[in-house]
Amino acid sequence: MERIRTILEGDDPAKWIFYGDSITHGALHTFGQRDYAELFAERLRYELGRTMDMVLTTAISGDNTRGLLSGFDWRVGQFRPQVVLVMIGMNDCSQDNDISLAEFGDNLDRLVGRLSEIDALPVLQTTCPILPGQAPEREPHIDAHMEVIRQAATTHGLPLVDHTAFWRQHPDKLDYWMNNAFHPNEYGHRAFAHLLYRELGILDEASPACRLFFP
Repeated sequence: MERIRTILEGDDPAKWIFYGDSITHGALHTFGQRDYAELFAERLRYELGRTMDMVLTTAISGDNTRGLLSGFDWRVGQFRPQVVLVMIGMNDCSQDNDISLAEFGDNLDRLVGRLSEIDALPVLQTTCPILPGQAPEREPHIDAHMEVIRQAATTHGLPLVDHTAFWRQHPDKLDYWMNNAFHPNEYGHRAFAHLLYRELGILDEASPACRLFFP
C-alpha cells in the first residue's frame, strides 16, 4: 500500500478506476443508494480534500475477466489512471460461463500486465460471499476463485483488499448486507467501503463517510 499512501499524501491529482462486474457497477441492487465506489469518491474528493482527483467506474453488469481484457483500452487505457481497483470473479465462477479456474488465473495475470504497461497500480479485491444454497451454479466455485485472486496479489506483489474474508468474519450480517444471493445492497456497499478505507489507511470514525451505519 506504500504507493497508495504516496499518491494520497502527494499534491498531484490522481485518477482512480473501479473495474469489475455488476457488484462494482452498483446496478439495481442498491436501489438508488450510493455504491462503494461513490462512497469512496465522497471520502477522497470531499473529506480528504482531493478535489482534483477523478473517480471513475467502468464496471459492467454481467462482466467477467474476458470482458475486462477485451474492453481494456476503452474502459481503462484511455484514461491513463494511477490506480485501478479490480473486483471480479462472481461471473467467472459460474459454470454457465465456461471459464475454467486456470483461465481465470491467466486472465488476471494478463490484466495485471496490461495495467503495468500503462503504469497503473492494480488493487485486487475479493468480492462478497454467496448466500448459502441460493446460487448452485456459482457457490461451489467461488472460494477457489477468490483464492486465485489472493495468489495473484502475492505473486505480483500487489495490494489486496480481502472483502470475502471480512464478510466471513461477520456471518450474522450477510442477510442484512445482501439484496439477493450474490449482490450486496446499500449496507453491503457500505461494508465494502469501510474495509477499503481501512486497508488504504483513510479510515476515520469521526468522518460522515466512515461512520455510515451498516447493520
